[in-house]
Amino acid sequence: MEIARSPEPSQSPVHFRFSDIISEAYGKMLHRPLYAWALIILGLPVHLVTFFIHWSRRGKQSSSSLMEQIRTELIASGDRDELKRKYITQLERKHAFFNQKVSAAQLESEAEQWTEESFQSAVLLQAEERGRALGLDQRSYHQRFQSWLQQPLFLGISLLPGLLMYILILLYSNPYVKYIFERLIMSFFVIIGVTIAVFSILYLSPFDPAANILGEGATKEQIANFNHIYGLDQSYFAQLWNNLKGIALFDLGTSYTGNEDVASSIARKFPITLTLTLISLLMAIIIAIPVGIISATKPNSFFDYTFMFVALIGLSIPNFWQGLIFIMNFSIKLGWLPATFNPENAASIIMPTIVLGTGLTAAVARMTRSSTLEVIHEDYITTAKAKGLSRRAVLWKHAVGNAIIPIITVIGLQFGGMLGGAAVTEKVFNISGIGSYIVDKQFIPDIPGILGGVVYTAITISIVNVIIDILYAFFDPRIRSRMKQY
Repeated sequence: MEIARSPEPSQSPVHFRFSDIISEAYGKMLHRPLYAWALIILGLPVHLVTFFIHWSRRGKQSSSSLMEQIRTELIASGDRDELKRKYITQLERKHAFFNQKVSAAQLESEAEQWTEESFQSAVLLQAEERGRALGLDQRSYHQRFQSWLQQPLFLGISLLPGLLMYILILLYSNPYVKYIFERLIMSFFVIIGVTIAVFSILYLSPFDPAANILGEGATKEQIANFNHIYGLDQSYFAQLWNNLKGIALFDLGTSYTGNEDVASSIARKFPITLTLTLISLLMAIIIAIPVGIISATKPNSFFDYTFMFVALIGLSIPNFWQGLIFIMNFSIKLGWLPATFNPENAASIIMPTIVLGTGLTAAVARMTRSSTLEVIHEDYITTAKAKGLSRRAVLWKHAVGNAIIPIITVIGLQFGGMLGGAAVTEKVFNISGIGSYIVDKQFIPDIPGILGGVVYTAITISIVNVIIDILYAFFDPRIRSRMKQY
């Protein structure tokens, strides 16, 4: 089967450009081992056919045998020995000039390394020249395959069998899509790792779910029957596989207590915790960033000391104590707000939101002040002021834009902590969220319930981290330029 020649200039420029993009991206992916293996695996049907064509088109004398022949000839002619003597002389002069004492073995080793590198380059160069003279195509398989990718006809023929491979190449060809794709893949492995770690801890837990649920009076037959129903009598790997498969298919089974569907329970409880966390996050951003910027622009002033003192208090107050103080004052004494959460009463979410967001607000305010204070003393800020820009323009266009990266990092980390640590606030305000759900299940231990709650919390945190990484690229041009280089 003859591979079609490159398209003539009269052919569609869109096809030609598309094929060039595919070929260039393929060449870059070959330099990254994981991507190179992924290309071979995903495009295996195409590679099997093209490798056979490549093998059948090789000349009578392969590239490796030609290089070996030239290498033998050059060694026999004494060229390699002459090259080594030359490097030994150069090294002796260099060490003598710098008054360095080097043993004969070290000198021999260093000269041998230099000689081999130069000799190999000379062999390769002569092999290429002789190969061209003999009409041999000495390109490697991947080099030839990359040249075929530049041909629209080849792309059309191989599109269907190599569809997954071409999708991966297209993802890689766009730096922004590749950036997001790689972080999603990393998040996937993080979630798998979290699942294995949490399940292993629960599996090794000294608590016995059957004994805790059935009570001390349960017989051995009842405990064995309970373990059989819920698969607790299976091996570690069998149970782990069943849980991994259930998480992937959104089928987490039934809870040990109440025989409730775990996926349905999480679907009801998780949105409550997520809503509470998002509102707290929004409150923190609205309050903390302006406060931090004002403190940075007026360092060591009354406002600076006051704001940072309040922020320090916010970091020091435990959530449960703050929640109880709020209930005593605003619910019991003043009667302004309900003491417990009620989805039908919007006012009932005010106190939980403030309690949960206090720590985040304090952390973001301190980081905003620190980051902005560091940036406003940089040389480019002084240059911007010298150009006559207004104070506001210098602050918002140059200072805040460059100080935002650490702030985004803190917000992302604190959001994960809020989402995972919302159980205390939920318990104080009697909120039926995912945090209190996990706490209630952990002492049994109810493996499906705990695993489902923790894993889906980890999924949400991973998604937030991907968003944070995207914001990095949006705010920092250095990250964008680095993305385009690979």
